[in-house]
Amino acid sequence: MGDLLKGPLGGMLAGGAAGGILSGGLGSLLQQLQQNGHGQAAQSWVGTGPNQDISESDLAKSIGIDDIDAVAKHAGMSRDELLSGLRRELPGAVDQLTPEGRLPTKEEASRWV
Repeated sequence: MGDLLKGPLGGMLAGGAAGGILSGGLGSLLQQLQQNGHGQAAQSWVGTGPNQDISESDLAKSIGIDDIDAVAKHAGMSRDELLSGLRRELPGAVDQLTPEGRLPTKEEASRWV
């Protein structure tokens, strides 16, 4: 799963371009979680405190099953494998991408990609 975060999921979070993390992937993901009633969990991942858990079904609803299926197919995983890995790895990945408790600026993000 860690390799997935460096590959397809990492590309999705980064919006596919250096610095695109703010305008695309990560910001959009957090917004989707918030719009689907999981803003508190998403904010805990961005913030500096402990990360809240989220269920696989809540992730699927928030991200969208079409996107989940597309990433799973690209990664050569089943939907269930992907959702299990996302549930386990996504909070920590978002935490690492937001070390100061906020979304990075485009300039900050471009240094990471």
